[in-house]
Amino acid sequence: MLSLDELKKGQKAIIKSFSNDLLSTRLIEMGCLPGETVVLSKKAPLGCPYAIQVAGYELSLRKDEASTIEVELVA
Repeated sequence: MLSLDELKKGQKAIIKSFSNDLLSTRLIEMGCLPGETVVLSKKAPLGCPYAIQVAGYELSLRKDEASTIEVELVA
């Protein structure tokens, strides 16, 4: 399984789980629910922040936040 920070720009994935319980509560409140489809829409030149499309809007995440979201690629 991959973490969200390993996706390339434009890749689509499904959120499977979280590796950080404390941060997962905050991510869920922002719409990052297990089973939700995400697309990595932008990645800053130096690697942080990331912009993802999730739950009908664009969300910016730090690299350490994105690395706690475990995803599975959608073909």
